[in-house]
Amino acid sequence: MQLQLSTWPEIEAYLKASRGVIMPIGSTEQHGPNGLIGTDALCAEGIARGVGDRTGAVVGPTIGVGMAHHHMTFPGSMTLKPSTLVLVIRDYVTALAEHGFERFLFVNGHGGNIATIQAAFYEIYSDMRTLGLPPIRCRLVNWWDNAGVNSLSKQLYGVAEGSHATASEVAVTQHLFPDHIKTAELDPPIAPTGRFYDAADYRRRFPDGRIGSNPGLATPEHGKQFYDAAVEAISGTYAEFLEEA
Repeated sequence: MQLQLSTWPEIEAYLKASRGVIMPIGSTEQHGPNGLIGTDALCAEGIARGVGDRTGAVVGPTIGVGMAHHHMTFPGSMTLKPSTLVLVIRDYVTALAEHGFERFLFVNGHGGNIATIQAAFYEIYSDMRTLGLPPIRCRLVNWWDNAGVNSLSKQLYGVAEGSHATASEVAVTQHLFPDHIKTAELDPPIAPTGRFYDAADYRRRFPDGRIGSNPGLATPEHGKQFYDAAVEAISGTYAEFLEEA
């Protein structure tokens, strides 16, 4: 049940039965030569909708631009300042809380968002305490961070999974958007790995955008497996979250 495809009477009726909502959040940034710039937002949104379909939960609008300063030397990448993203998350949550939503499960598609999302939660909790807001609970899940997805990525890709422009996330987009599969020569097949500092340092160390990955191994069939594993795991997490005392 997508919030944006619902009417206000439908949401009013939903709130009589449940106070939970799923919030997809991702990023708009380069994902190597064959990865879609919207990969992180598209994966989070698609998997969140799958969880919503499975659990009957409302799925809120996707926060599609995240904290991606380190990708800004690659054309098409977009970013918010961490402070801006904190305010966006805070305003999304408090707006929906005003209508009676209390449990917010954020389904995240971008590792660079994690620290900022957690900071936003504490801003919200601070507002609860000082402004007397109704009780709100926020929880973060990364779609790839569960036993099913981890096991599958090791089985299919091993060390070639990498840490950015990964084979698994490219595979999920290929499953969700089969008309937009991209191909490119990847040289070397498995990209280098290591740490980086600012955007210029990132581009110098990882000139095609990948870190430790070979997304050329991705297939739509793999993507369906990752999608199913993520939806199953996160659906269970959402059910537990609603039942917490």
